[in-house]
Amino acid sequence: MNGLLLINLGTPDAPTPGAVRRYLREFLNDPRVVDIHPIARALLVNVIILPLRPRRSAAAYQKVWGERGSPLLVNSRDLTEGVQARLGAGWRVRLGMRYGNPSLRAALGELVGHVERLVVLPLYPQQAMSSTGSSLSEVFSQLAELPTAPPVCVTEPFYDDPGFLDAFAGRGRPILEKEKPDHVLFSFHGLPERQMRKADPSGSHCLASADCCAQITDINRGCYRAQCFATAKLLAERLGIAPADYTICFQSRLGRTPWITPHTDVVLPELVKQGKRRVVVFCPAFVADCLETLEEIAIRGNEDFRRVGGESLTLVPSLNAEPEWADAVVGLVKRHLARFVPAAT
Repeated sequence: MNGLLLINLGTPDAPTPGAVRRYLREFLNDPRVVDIHPIARALLVNVIILPLRPRRSAAAYQKVWGERGSPLLVNSRDLTEGVQARLGAGWRVRLGMRYGNPSLRAALGELVGHVERLVVLPLYPQQAMSSTGSSLSEVFSQLAELPTAPPVCVTEPFYDDPGFLDAFAGRGRPILEKEKPDHVLFSFHGLPERQMRKADPSGSHCLASADCCAQITDINRGCYRAQCFATAKLLAERLGIAPADYTICFQSRLGRTPWITPHTDVVLPELVKQGKRRVVVFCPAFVADCLETLEEIAIRGNEDFRRVGGESLTLVPSLNAEPEWADAVVGLVKRHLARFVPAAT
């Protein structure tokens, strides 16, 4: 039997300050997420963030929490079930969250000892040390504690995978036809500039010019920002959106250190000044709707956009557990495993 571990970042167990505090404490104390000196990180997290942010974040989570719970968890579970149904009895598919529940430890406990080989698929289209890197580090740390483990292979980032792109384009196409926007945003999760530079093997390419991410090269192949640009351009091509009619931007920045630009909350009022009042937003760094898409963009972003004179801001729903996305995940897994086990089914 083959095993498949799907990984997403995580979510609080409840939309309450206490649950959010526990989640943020685990998340923000990860040295791959807040990659600064340990003493500075401890002061930032425990003295500045945790006393205030959990209450505000809990209020935001309450706006998007559904009857079944966190949208990220609900959608990820539904996707897991859909992938399991497609792969069939020869596979055991489990979901693990890097932070929170279901934990990676619990998911691996249901796989190791039951499967002959294990495929690990981080559900992050574009790779970054704070998401893909942290998740894989934790997986192998957990496996190292076990007396035995099956052969493990990790899927590559799927930022340019045709199945992923086709599924996202399929979500957006009817919305674009209905809304007829003046402009389209491809809004990705932001990261500190220092993390981009750490991923630059040359030490001289990243953020050194305005077009450093214009195309994927051997130097920036592992760069998160370059992969975001590639995803946006490939989606725009599929949807027939001209370069002048879309903007690539980055949301969710935290703290005062420089984060990759342009910032989504800065771009939106600038669009209004340019006379663009109907905007459609794709968030293709997220394969499941979550706080960052539903609250930050669809609710708060929409309110802020209207407040400065915008007419409408429409979020394209994420892939969630759509059949086309479940099909694409199965395709990713089978193609990857076939490189190692040609007869795999």
